[in-house]
Amino acid sequence: MNGLTFDVAHLLAGGLVLVSFMLLYQDRLYALLNVFAIHALVLALSVAWQAFIQDAPHLYVTALIALVFKAIVIPVALHRIVARLGIHREIETVVGIGPTMLAGIALVALSMVVMLRVTANADPLARQDLAFALSVLLLGLLMMVTRRNAVSQVIGFMSLEDGLVLAAAGAKGMPLVVEISVAFSILVAFIVIGVFLFRIRERFDTVDVHALDRFRGERR
Repeated sequence: MNGLTFDVAHLLAGGLVLVSFMLLYQDRLYALLNVFAIHALVLALSVAWQAFIQDAPHLYVTALIALVFKAIVIPVALHRIVARLGIHREIETVVGIGPTMLAGIALVALSMVVMLRVTANADPLARQDLAFALSVLLLGLLMMVTRRNAVSQVIGFMSLEDGLVLAAAGAKGMPLVVEISVAFSILVAFIVIGVFLFRIRERFDTVDVHALDRFRGERR
């Protein structure tokens, strides 16, 4: 593997981590949805590059699924859901943006230290992809924990899944049937989540999960 090939793969995987930080930084729903589309686009480019490096044509299917569904279909659908439900455009957070970003930096550092030690004997490209993938996964979890809006938590969940796809592609790919089943599962989960968002908004007039917790406490 020549240096340029490795550098491009490193740039794309690292770019996915950077866009994950951009997701954490957003405090407006529409901006968050737009950044998520960029997140999926970078993932598609990274997986397509892995397909080229590994000479694994089935990974092009994974890249195409990420591009069509996660970069186009899901963001557009969420835009329409937000507009139709009249959801508040600002994203409620559990903690401030500053502490959240610092926690994200700490998680990325932890990912690098742990994964690079665990995979010391692995292929260099696989090592860096797995380290970046773990970073994306942990940043997605952090977003789910620190956001009170249900839509932003959905985005956190889907960005977390992007990390899993990056890890699978970097570790010499995964079977095509697994890729298709994962994509189908994500699509079904998105449809179910959309239905629940409509029902929650209709019943409680909010999608703030903190407000739902307060309502549950009052019922008790």
